[in-house]
Amino acid sequence: MEFSAALEETKYGKFNYFLIIVSGVVLANVLMETAQIGFILPVSQCDLQLTIREKGILCAMGYAGIISSSHLWGFLADTKGRKKIICPTLIIGFVFSVLSSFAKQVWLLSLLRFCTGFFVSGGSATIYAYLGEFHNDKTRSRTMMGSSIIFALGAMILPLIAFTVINQDWALPISFLGITYKPWRLFLLVCSVPGFLCGLVMIFLPESPKFHLTMGRDDEAVEVLKTMYRWNTGRPKSEFRVKYLVPEEDTIRKDFTKKVSFMKTVWDQTAPLFSRQYIKVTLLICFIQFWNFVTTNGMYMWFPEIANYLVEFQQKYPDNSTLICDLFRSKQHELYGLQNQEMVCVEKLESNTYFYSFFMEVMYTLGFVVITFIIHRVGKKIILFTVLLTFGICGIACLFTTNVTVTIYLYVAFFCCGLGINVLGAATVDIYPTHLRAMAICISLMIGRTGSLIGANMVSAIFEVNCEASFILSASALLVSAFLGFLLPGKK
Repeated sequence: MEFSAALEETKYGKFNYFLIIVSGVVLANVLMETAQIGFILPVSQCDLQLTIREKGILCAMGYAGIISSSHLWGFLADTKGRKKIICPTLIIGFVFSVLSSFAKQVWLLSLLRFCTGFFVSGGSATIYAYLGEFHNDKTRSRTMMGSSIIFALGAMILPLIAFTVINQDWALPISFLGITYKPWRLFLLVCSVPGFLCGLVMIFLPESPKFHLTMGRDDEAVEVLKTMYRWNTGRPKSEFRVKYLVPEEDTIRKDFTKKVSFMKTVWDQTAPLFSRQYIKVTLLICFIQFWNFVTTNGMYMWFPEIANYLVEFQQKYPDNSTLICDLFRSKQHELYGLQNQEMVCVEKLESNTYFYSFFMEVMYTLGFVVITFIIHRVGKKIILFTVLLTFGICGIACLFTTNVTVTIYLYVAFFCCGLGINVLGAATVDIYPTHLRAMAICISLMIGRTGSLIGANMVSAIFEVNCEASFILSASALLVSAFLGFLLPGKK
């Protein structure tokens, strides 16, 4: 029996739903491990004596770690197994995140955040392929968008965790480390817990059956399908009627037992993505992901700080109006531009700042719910076009509105372009065959997270001088990407 038909025999039930939840939490863990920095920048400013350039570097280090390891994890996931990468990398990432909460100097915190990013990348890039290979063409897209809903719920919880932890009034001196352990340090630790729990859960989950099939381990693939059948139906494995599997057209058997140099194997796994057959679509996916990540992750790192400026202005001057970039420049001058004055310390963020962050994540969650139910009927291309066009326009519009309330909501909507990342990820899984799938996703996410790194540093480098250019550049690129999405293979 062909693999897709055998998957249908396992039914769709508890195993699939549990896998969706775990995969969604793994994806949410990456966001929590990277986006948390945006919340601690304003409140850790005095403890770490941060300059605006150091803020940009600190924002970027997690993404730098992710970028530097994406290719490695993609190769290992395609050759050694999905589970063998996801499980240990999540647990090791947790260890480095805990250590980073005790860092005293900026350079040490940056180094530990780099190491955290290096390892959490293993789970984030590989989980798409892992989840997708437990499902056939009929259920894969909807399942992956289901995991995106869990991801969005995790993202929605982030500002609530930040509000609960950061806005506390306590400090614990740790004399032998020379630090005072404050709520923002605990926040770093708390955000790493979901990854640790997922790493433990992954120990008990099976390897991807399609990966087993690709590696020629047909009996092990059947055994995984039997496990799925038992979970989903409650019946014993012996009643599962599939005894052997026939490889499908996109399943190319791989033999990695031969002694070949590491670099040669990596090259053999990567080169097909840039062959005549795939180079156009690979470059297209990478371009769209790059600019999506520039905004969604890179510029978002500054969202809590800028939103806090807007909320402060709104509360102090309720009848006044201002432009977002004018306000940013004046606040930076207030913080750094005055000679012989102590740095202004912020111990807590305004409550409304957390509200707007929460509102953004609610929009994400609702967006993923809607997309999950319409993705088969409407198609990925139309959804990607609508998302990037709509929220790209919001990014440009927020520059020119003087009503602070309207500006904040347009600014929030701008970052919802991140809905397109998961839609494009689902499309990528459909486009590439099994033996290239994990590597294709890892390469596209590696390029995307390069955009995160550039986006974070773009703000620190030119925001104060030309804030408007940052918004216009990223928003315009989103508009271009919206139309380029129609060039992706497939009718939908």
